[in-house]
Amino acid sequence: MVEFTHIHNDRAAMVDISGKGDVAREATASGKIYLRPETLAAIREGTVVKGNVLATARVAATLAVKNTATIIPMCHPIPISSIAVDFTDHEGYIEATVVVKMTGRTGVEMEALTGVSVALLTVWDMVKSAEKDKDGQYPVTRIENIRVVEKKKGK
Repeated sequence: MVEFTHIHNDRAAMVDISGKGDVAREATASGKIYLRPETLAAIREGTVVKGNVLATARVAATLAVKNTATIIPMCHPIPISSIAVDFTDHEGYIEATVVVKMTGRTGVEMEALTGVSVALLTVWDMVKSAEKDKDGQYPVTRIENIRVVEKKKGK
């Protein structure tokens, strides 16, 4: 059993960014969802029972980016300039990529990561009935490698 050291600092605070100037900022995040070949084919063919999986995941990612500050406590609400959500079909998985841009005093990495996470969770939700085995488990389905691919600050 792993033993954790207790941390007795129960303070939490949003970082003060009032002294920073507005700068153009951009973050790109990506992640993967692994699915059964039959499920990937159904997504490609548009035959998933719940509807258009990637269109729904794109809308969900956009909403997630816009609402990041309401679900991650220490994130600043920021004025998003643009959101791009793309999906790439690979052998055995779909990769989601979210690019978020804004001009302001803080970065947009958390918004991009939140967008990718919610996009992939939405894909899972829309195909979960096809992914379950006879015992109701998900032997193939998994989400991996959610990460910041790149961040840019300035011009």
